[in-house]
Formats: sequence, structure tokens, C-alpha cells
Amino acid sequence: MKEILLNTSSAFVAISILLVGTMISAYGESPQAPAALDAKVEKFLNAQRGHWRDWNVPYEDGKVLFNIIVKNNYKRALEIGTSTGHSSVWIAWALTKTGGKLITIEIDKGRYARALENFKKAGVESFIDARLGDAHQVVKKLEGPFDFVFSDADKEWYTQYFKDVDPKLAAGGCFTAHNVTDAFEGVKEFLDYIRSLPNYQTTIDRSSSSGILISYKK
Repeated sequence: MKEILLNTSSAFVAISILLVGTMISAYGESPQAPAALDAKVEKFLNAQRGHWRDWNVPYEDGKVLFNIIVKNNYKRALEIGTSTGHSSVWIAWALTKTGGKLITIEIDKGRYARALENFKKAGVESFIDARLGDAHQVVKKLEGPFDFVFSDADKEWYTQYFKDVDPKLAAGGCFTAHNVTDAFEGVKEFLDYIRSLPNYQTTIDRSSSSGILISYKK
């Protein structure tokens, strides 16, 4: 009996060590890594605030995207139009909270390369699948499903992007689009189209002057 108890105790210790090792592996060098990642991302975003160009979203709009994802526990995100990665970092940071991942698409090689560098500096590169290509073709080929989409590429193609993504967007998912209060070609037609759909509940967030369409699929 004593030998059985010793063997059981040894097995318990071995399992405990294995579980601790698994936790350390999952979070990095220590279980404090999630907090360390938060600090790293925050430091990066604050340091870069006000310096983003190339059609990146304002800081306030990045926070809007972050909050939508965390609030709804979204995990499968798509971004159409990476630019140099400001919005991508916000989206990926939110996905570190939900255990999700982002697919983001950029057509310009220079912006794509800079975005990859920014993802590494922010520490969120493992949460992003960045793809270089023409979103007109790439979006059509994506399998999905997605529960969060952010469209910030060519505005005249917004309606077509939405039509391509709609069948791949899960019920309860959210389609968002940037610059919908600006006078870009195609934006009015896009707004009229999505507002006409009975299975979508659409509002516009005006946290910044650009305007973010937020449309939940019923």
C-alpha cells in the first residue's frame, strides 16, 4: 500500500510539472506574458500615435475596432486593406484577448513590408496572417467563416467586398467599414445597399471625422 501511495504521489508531481510547463510554453517565458504583451502593444501604439500615414485609421477608430471584438468575443477576423498596419495591430491586440487570428490583405508591396515590421515591433505578429495581393481576387477565394470584418480599401469596391464576404460572415458577426462619412466614390451606394438589408442592423460610429459603419448580421 505504501508503495502504491508513493507511485501515485510521484505521478501527481509529474503531471503538475507537465501542466506548469504547458502554461509557460503557451504564454512565453512566464504566465505574466499576457500582461507583458499588453504593455508592449500599448507602448508601441502610444509611441506611434499621430505618426501614421498611408491611409491608416486614427487612434480613436482603432479603439472602436478593439472594443467591438473584445465585447463580442470574436475570433475569426478579416481586414481588407492593411496599409502599414495601424488598424491591424488594434484588431490583433483584441484577438489576443479572445484567442483569435486576423487575416489582412494589402496590395502594395512597400506598405505590406512596413506592416510586417510594425507587427513584430508591436509583438502581435503571431496573431496575424498577412497576405500580399489584390483584395478583389483574394477576398473571393477566402473560405471563412468570419465573425468580424473591417473594410478599408478602395471605397468604390465596398459594395462588392460586402457581397463577397456576406455569405462567409457568421450570424451575429459584424461587418465594419471605414470613411463612410467622407465623400468617396461608391460610399453612398454602399450605405444605401447595406441599410436596405433586413438581416443587418447598421449604425455609424462618429468617434472620428472618418466615420465607421458597424453592421451586425442578425
